[in-house]
Amino acid sequence: MDEIDQQLLSLLRQDARLSVAALALKLKVSRGTVTNRIRKLEDDGVIVGYTVRLRPDVQHDQITAWMSIAVDGNQTRAVIAALLGEPGVATLHDTNGRWDLLAELRAESLQELAKVLERIRLLKGISNTETSIHLETYRLS
Repeated sequence: MDEIDQQLLSLLRQDARLSVAALALKLKVSRGTVTNRIRKLEDDGVIVGYTVRLRPDVQHDQITAWMSIAVDGNQTRAVIAALLGEPGVATLHDTNGRWDLLAELRAESLQELAKVLERIRLLKGISNTETSIHLETYRLS
C-alpha cells in the first residue's frame, strides 16, 4: 500500500458513503484510479467490508478494548496511517508517556478481536502493544 491507498482508507473510515467522484476529488486522482484501488484493496483483503457505526451505548453485544501501542523510531506517521485503515480501530489517540498511541478497538466476538490484534501487531513500525478489554462502562459522556 502506498500513500494514496492509506489516504483512501482514511477517507473511507471517516465516511464510507463518499462517492468515487468525491474520493477522487479529495485525493486529486481520477475516478478510475479510485475504483481500481478500492477493488484491489478488497481483492487483497485489506477492505473486508463496510459497516454502520452506532453510538457506543447502542452496541450492547460488541467487545471494546483499548490497545496501548509503542512505535519504533520515526514510524509514527506510517503506523497511524495503517491503523486508520484497520476496520477494528474505532478511535486512535496520540499520547505521551510509556505508550505512543492508544487505540480503541471494537469487535463482534473474541475471535474477531483476536484477528484485529494479530493484524495490528504485524504492522511494520509497531514494537510493543498491551491490550485491555472493557468489562463494564459506568459513565458515557
